[in-house]
Amino acid sequence: MFLSRSCLAAASLAVLATTLAGCATTAAPAIAGLPAVNVTATAETVPVGTANADAADDPAIWHNAGDPEASLIVATDKKAGLYVYGLDGTVKSFVEGGLLNNVDLASLPDDRVIVVASDRNDRAHSQLQIYQLNTGTGTLDLMGVVPGGAGEGYGLCLGVKDDGIHAYSVIKDGTIHEVKLGFDGKLTGTFERRMKVPTQAEGCVVDPSDGTLYVGEEDAGIWRFRPGESTGSIVAPVDNQQLVADVEGLAIWSGANARFLVASSQGDNAYAVFRLPEVTPVGRFRVGAGAFGATEETDGIEIASGNFGPNYPDGLFVAQDGHNAPHAQNFKLVSWKAIAEALGLK
Repeated sequence: MFLSRSCLAAASLAVLATTLAGCATTAAPAIAGLPAVNVTATAETVPVGTANADAADDPAIWHNAGDPEASLIVATDKKAGLYVYGLDGTVKSFVEGGLLNNVDLASLPDDRVIVVASDRNDRAHSQLQIYQLNTGTGTLDLMGVVPGGAGEGYGLCLGVKDDGIHAYSVIKDGTIHEVKLGFDGKLTGTFERRMKVPTQAEGCVVDPSDGTLYVGEEDAGIWRFRPGESTGSIVAPVDNQQLVADVEGLAIWSGANARFLVASSQGDNAYAVFRLPEVTPVGRFRVGAGAFGATEETDGIEIASGNFGPNYPDGLFVAQDGHNAPHAQNFKLVSWKAIAEALGLK
């Protein structure tokens, strides 16, 4: 059983009990897509600090190649700031940042790990908060802020090109700005490309193999923008089969012989998987209850390939859990090997 997000949003702390008593609950989503295989979480994070609210949102993963089990997860409490978690789900650190929606990270040639979060504190002028991740202590140091484009900041993803790190700032109205970040002495952000989808968008991901950008238009589907092009096309529509609106988080698992795009099909608490580069549907899965709870109404997701220790030998999938009652929202950790085996992926 879960409460609709609109119902939860209507409940203030002062009238929580009364409001919840009057909210309708449902045993299943109103629309169900194609059948989905079931996997379970291996671990979960400590809940975010903002309770009784839609607060946890988006994760990013740093892979410690030398000590995979010491890898880190950076994630947003979109009403408060950024958490850094270990793979055991414990909190390494927290930094206040206000209304930070999405987050991603990338490494510079000198091995500095850069974390960028979409800043929606000013709803008329989005910004990108930029941090350096201390991978030894699991702490974040604010480097500065650069503009992310006019409008309310929402989605955020990073791509690495020959000339450095590029941020893709997704404005709530569907505008996407490509911003080249500079770190030579002075922090800079240079606008390079503007893209647009018709209505509200958030989730995005860059294919590391060729720089293709995928953007989720929540009520319509997944758009693809080829490198350097400002006009895109829908390659996976909301069809109530593979994808049930809203389309939320997007992530890519990239292996030696295959790449898969995963999308949060929030409308029916599932995740749709597509083989790249053709964007061919290959199946759907859910994170069901096991040693840890199920995931529902997922916003942000992230995947990292590679060895993350014995629990995640082929990669790590992290999903926001929008209904973690009786606790605040958190993030669930799932083995990519378990997902691939359940779907028969090769």
